[in-house]
Amino acid sequence: MSRTAIGPEQAQVSTTSSARKTWSGVAKSAGIKIVMLPVGAVVGLIITRLVITHYGEAAFGQYGLLVGIANLLPFADLGLSAAIMNAVAASDRPDQDEKVRLTLVSAFRLLAASAAVIIAVAFLITAFGDWRSLLGNGLTPTSGSLAAGLSLALIGFALPFGVGQRILTGIGQNHVSIVLTSLNRPLVLLALLVAIWTGAAIGGYVAPIVYAAAAVISLLMTVIAARRIAPAVGVALRQSLQLRTVRGARVFDVAWPMLMQMVALPIALQSDRIVLSHLSDLEQLNRYNLATQLYTPILLVMSSAGMTLWAVFARERAGIGESGTSPHRMALVFAGLGGVAAIAMSVLSPWLADLATGGEVGLPLLLLISFSVLMVAQGVNYPLGMYLTEPSGLRFQAVMILLMLPLNLGLSIWLTGPLGASGPAIGSAVGVLLCQVVANWIYVGRRRRAAGSGEVPDVTA
Repeated sequence: MSRTAIGPEQAQVSTTSSARKTWSGVAKSAGIKIVMLPVGAVVGLIITRLVITHYGEAAFGQYGLLVGIANLLPFADLGLSAAIMNAVAASDRPDQDEKVRLTLVSAFRLLAASAAVIIAVAFLITAFGDWRSLLGNGLTPTSGSLAAGLSLALIGFALPFGVGQRILTGIGQNHVSIVLTSLNRPLVLLALLVAIWTGAAIGGYVAPIVYAAAAVISLLMTVIAARRIAPAVGVALRQSLQLRTVRGARVFDVAWPMLMQMVALPIALQSDRIVLSHLSDLEQLNRYNLATQLYTPILLVMSSAGMTLWAVFARERAGIGESGTSPHRMALVFAGLGGVAAIAMSVLSPWLADLATGGEVGLPLLLLISFSVLMVAQGVNYPLGMYLTEPSGLRFQAVMILLMLPLNLGLSIWLTGPLGASGPAIGSAVGVLLCQVVANWIYVGRRRRAAGSGEVPDVTA
């Protein structure tokens, strides 16, 4: 079969169209997240008010404690999200692609095993152990243990349904998962209103309601994703039960470096509070907590927008699509937008801090600058990190994040004494800049030059 040659003008039109499509997807995800964030914040405040008013401060304290359990289990999905997104995004017919189907077979089996372990642990601790010794006195004597057990069990129950969100991201519908995920708090609010109206005493079980809502949403996403790539998901689910006759695809070449990142990165970036708690005073810890609350929405928007690029770059690697622009150029745009948002937040911070704390907690200029630099650094890193989502790229990122752990912790400990809350923020910013931004920038450039010259990329890095 002969191919029609594509001239320079046609290639330019194709590249421009691809770039427009890429940025449209990024803008759609970011825009939806920007809209959903304030809605979620308002609903969250209403939930807080209802729990405290109708069930008391003890119930609210237990709710706040238990909703954090999920953050302690970043390893629960075993890094399989990367394998699913890569397989789906790299296929032009995921509904009929054998690799997609077998990847889902492996994912269902492994996630079911992980879910079974988590549910078993929840049962054993609830039946024979003592949740209060693990989680402290924030649990109420009457409902605390059962609520904790239910929360952990529901986390495990929802794990296999997590494939839906990854499939949607892989087929370029990240915005759909953002909308559906944002329904969690409204569902919890609806359940609370029904309970209050009927007089049901569910004050100690608000956290399990949160996890139940999350499970329902995950199931809904899986149903939608299954319809999008039918019949792949249904066939994979049935074949996952055929252990002797159907062998799944290889997934841990992608999953294990992703798992390392999922475990190491939160430790690197969340250890700051622990350092402040040990080496400083409550005032500095409160300053850091407040700054984190103010700047986290910027990270959430950039993360949602950046996740869209995973599928774009995966399709480009597979030769079935193109981004239309370089990851370096995208990184600069993300950095610019993150910088503008950070500056705006810094300007508004005195008023927001006064509104949130009644003037009790102030944010010094150095802390604002440190968090702003961190936002810019994260903005640069999101497109670069999404580009490096093949096995060798994920391994490289995992190694650099492991190197970031001692650097971030060491700087945070060293700078906390003289700089207070700004010390750990500077440590995090420097760690991200050196071990993620600079490292990924250089590595991406090297990979693109190798691809342009026709060389085989170094997959041992």
